[in-house]
Formats: sequence, structure tokens, C-alpha cells
Amino acid sequence: MKVVLIGVGQAGGKLTQRLAEFDQEMDFGAVQGALAVNTAEADLRNLDIETQLVGQDRVNGHGVGGDNELGAEVMQADAIEVMDGLDGKITASAEAIFVVAGLGGGTGSGGAPVLAKELQRVYSVPVYGLGILPGRGEGAMYQANAGRSLKTLARETDSTLLVDNDAWHDAGESVEEAFATINQNIAQRVGLLFASGENVDGVAESVVDSSEIINTLREGGIACLGYASAVSGDTAEDNINAVTTITRNALLTGTSLPDATTADAALLIIAGRSDVIPRKGVEKARKWLEDETGSLQVRGGDFPLDSDRLAALVLLGGVERSRRVDEFMERAREAHKRNQRDAVDHTETFQNDELDDLF
Repeated sequence: MKVVLIGVGQAGGKLTQRLAEFDQEMDFGAVQGALAVNTAEADLRNLDIETQLVGQDRVNGHGVGGDNELGAEVMQADAIEVMDGLDGKITASAEAIFVVAGLGGGTGSGGAPVLAKELQRVYSVPVYGLGILPGRGEGAMYQANAGRSLKTLARETDSTLLVDNDAWHDAGESVEEAFATINQNIAQRVGLLFASGENVDGVAESVVDSSEIINTLREGGIACLGYASAVSGDTAEDNINAVTTITRNALLTGTSLPDATTADAALLIIAGRSDVIPRKGVEKARKWLEDETGSLQVRGGDFPLDSDRLAALVLLGGVERSRRVDEFMERAREAHKRNQRDAVDHTETFQNDELDDLF
């Protein structure tokens, strides 16, 4: 699947760079272009991909300080400049555009939905979101920001692929280590999804192509991605049970949105050497996935890759009714209410009828 990536905000820019790097390191050729957009000039200096600073007349390159309403206003004002910056990157070969953002901050949270809406207006290819949810331990402001951003981003994109910050890192890591691990894991998993059907090693019986990814996401709403891998056996017969096991692990313990197991549509991709991918095992795993997700739209295929491991990617479309999404939105609502309740009008401290105001 040939894609163009647009990272919005600090987290979005870093992740976009890592996705582009992974694609280049693996020589997949799926990422056709990458651009990072931010209101904070310092965050853009550390990136090696093309960058664009927005909101200079409002925040003078210093960021929006977690204010996602200001982030949205800035993007609305500078959307034409950003679209001009994309000139030449979104060519006829691009099959999809991904707007990448951390949903808890200011620029990405507010700007990503605005940019997605503008991209939908101009381009005919699908526009997807790749959104990062704040973990449970992150502050109330981030939860509230992410809830409002997710609601709007899901409305303005063809589908939004969600990654929960609590999903793909090891327990006990520091915040800095966790973010590095999360970005690396997202780059590997989402990068493999992008590369499916592109630059493949060998010939498979049933190769996944971009149309199957697009069809899986066609229902819109929220999507998530599961991943698991294991050392491959020497023959296809040796790997029948392994394919079933990694598919189960990808869905039950390896998704980007934990506990999201019911879906409107699903796609199973088995990556590995084509001669050791067992047709019987893939079909058995696909049938299990159909039963587990409750979906009759379960597609499947191979991703031939020269590796000593087998990997399962499970893409789920239409998971917005999952318990995890419900729990997060409830957290976001509570955080928003708490923020409003705790807001203080500091001028009340100086209310005194015995003194006149200066003017």
C-alpha cells in the first residue's frame, strides 16, 4: 500500500519519521512521502524529514501549550500553506494518506482533524488517521484533549487506526524509554501493514494487496492492529499450529487497542517465507478469527518476506463499540468535567464593593 504520511505535532512528527525510516531500512518502498507539521520550531529541528512550521503569527514558533482549540484554530488559518507544502508528495501512485498525531497534546490533537478535513476536500484517495491515545497514567488534560480529538478525527477521516500508549511497551520502562519503544513497535507493525503486497520476497499463493486493507477499513470509525510472531519451522507442515497460535496472540494479547476483539471487518496477514506458510494453517486461523470477532468480513492473505520468523498481523475495522474505547471515552468525559469544575475565575479574589475599579 503506497502511502503519504503527515505528522502533526511533536508525537506525530517523531512517529512519522520513524515510519519513514523503517520503510527505508526494509527497502519496502511503501512510504511515498513524509511531512512533519508543528507549531513548535524546536521540535521540528530534531527531525530529518521535511518539516513545516505553522501558527507563527499566533504563537511565534513556541507551540500551543497543550491547548487543542488553539491548535485547531492555527491549522484552520494555515491549512492552505500546509497543502502547498504537500505539493508533489501526493502523486497518482499514492493509494492513501495517513494523518499521524498524538491525540493528547495541543497541535496534533487540534490540528489533525482540521487537516484531515481539508485533505478529504482536495484528494480522492482515502484519508486515514493514525492516532496515539494517552495512557491511563497521563494527566486529565491529555485525556480530555484526546477524547475531543478522537471524536472529531473519526468523523473527518475514512477510518482512524488507534494505538493506546499502554499497549505496546514493557512494564517498568521510564517515560522516555516507553515512548521510544512505542514508536519502534508502531513503526514495525504499521510499516509491515503498509508494505503488504508491495516489495515482497518470493511468490505466495494469496498475496494481500492494498484493496483488501482499504476494504477492511471501509466501514469507517475506529480501527486497531494486532501483531505477534514466532520462530518459523522448517516446512509449511511444521507451521500449521504456529500460524494459529500467533493469530490468537495477535488478537487476544497483541492489539494496539487492548480488549478490542469484536469488529465489523478483519484482515489476517501472515508474513514469512512463502514456502513455509501453510495454507491449511492460514485458513484455520482465518476461520477462528471470524468466530472470535463475530464478523463475516474476514479477509486473509500472505506477505512473503525473507525471515526466519512467522508473523501475524490482524487489522480490525469498526471497533468503536469495544469496551476499551468505551472506557477511554468515559475517562475523557470525566477529565473534561473535572477540568471545567476546577477552572477558577481569579478576578473573583479581588471583588470588593468598597473599592472602585480603575476603569
